[in-house]
Amino acid sequence: MHSFRYVNDQLTCENVPLAALADAVGTPAYVYSAETIRTNFRRLDRALAPLDHRICFAVKANSNLAVLNLLAGEGAGFDIVSGGELFRVQRAGGDAGHCTFAGVGKTRAEIEQALRAGVHCFNVESEAELAFIDEVAGQLGLVAPVAVRVNPDVDAGTHKYISTGKSKNKFGIGLDRAEQVYREAAARKNLRIVGVQTHIGSQILDPKPFAEAVAKLIPLVETLKAAYNLEFFSIGGGIGIVYDPALASGDPAWWNAADHPRRITPEAYAEAVVPLLLPLGLKILLEPGRFLVGNAGALLAEVLYVKETPTKRFSIVDAAMNDLIRPALYEGYHEIHPLTQSTAAPVVQDVVGPVCESGDFFAQDRPLAPLAAGDLIALLSAGAYGFVMSSTYNSRPLLPEVLVEGDTWRIIRERQTYEDLVRGEIIPEQ
Repeated sequence: MHSFRYVNDQLTCENVPLAALADAVGTPAYVYSAETIRTNFRRLDRALAPLDHRICFAVKANSNLAVLNLLAGEGAGFDIVSGGELFRVQRAGGDAGHCTFAGVGKTRAEIEQALRAGVHCFNVESEAELAFIDEVAGQLGLVAPVAVRVNPDVDAGTHKYISTGKSKNKFGIGLDRAEQVYREAAARKNLRIVGVQTHIGSQILDPKPFAEAVAKLIPLVETLKAAYNLEFFSIGGGIGIVYDPALASGDPAWWNAADHPRRITPEAYAEAVVPLLLPLGLKILLEPGRFLVGNAGALLAEVLYVKETPTKRFSIVDAAMNDLIRPALYEGYHEIHPLTQSTAAPVVQDVVGPVCESGDFFAQDRPLAPLAAGDLIALLSAGAYGFVMSSTYNSRPLLPEVLVEGDTWRIIRERQTYEDLVRGEIIPEQ
């Protein structure tokens, strides 16, 4: 579900024509739909209603303060992976006591910060981390709430860079060693065992791997609940979104209908996991990111030039890989639409940016509406892992972010200036 649609041939976000917005704030720019975020959260929340549960938004997907504030208003907790993300949650009005702190490399400063803030739990990834959190908590005279991330060795069938649930990944403790690690944790006086956590990967479009992971872990969770009076079982995130509508119709030859569904819905997800989880009698945490915000965002860009070669047509736009790196990093697909709807026959073309890298592209050999210099386009499904992964490579200032609500819009991050680019840099005195 998303709120980007053509109205009278003009692509709109909710009730705001994107061409007018682009004229007001310039391009490139990120635009988010508040309606889409709220609808996605509420739909998932309703689907999980039979369970005592909390949805902890994965801040790494989109960490803008206004987005976090919106989700905090919906009652969300937060899944954080750094001290900076904890700072953002608190600045946005979120409750540190509803934060789970994940990540394989927490620093002393981050652990101290989280303990003082009173985070709900540390999701622990190794025995070494358990020992270190115990040490830091002891030095502060505090007790750290912990849950061990248990790796169920489930293949979610995602891109190798976003797979986390197999034994060869850097994340978590193997299922075969989990009970021993919990015994070690219980023996440490500055740790308090509060739960079990797992996460098998990102952008998963099939409920089956989620159910498989839960089913594999339930015997362990039942054993640990009896031994340590667990408070919760965190089943992670990873619910995917449909980036390419062709996947919903099964067009690409590589899309194997026998192995993959057309899409995942909150209802299908809940149908797969709720019956397994209800008998546990535990609070269930889950940590979605992309599902809540991915389809809520678009990247607006302007065509600068159209370049024709004997073998290629390039539409060169003012956005670049430093603004949206998913196509270069993950071979990520984003729908591309002109802001003014076209009835012309599609033209095969590459949509590329101005950065000096061959990987600076958004689409290759894709049939799209014919584009000309000055045309405005939107790259859809850019609300997750878009701005948060952007950089100032090639000394390109960071983009503005805009939040649309109904027929109004607000800038929620200002466009960076050249002065911002060099702020903090120092030329040593000679």
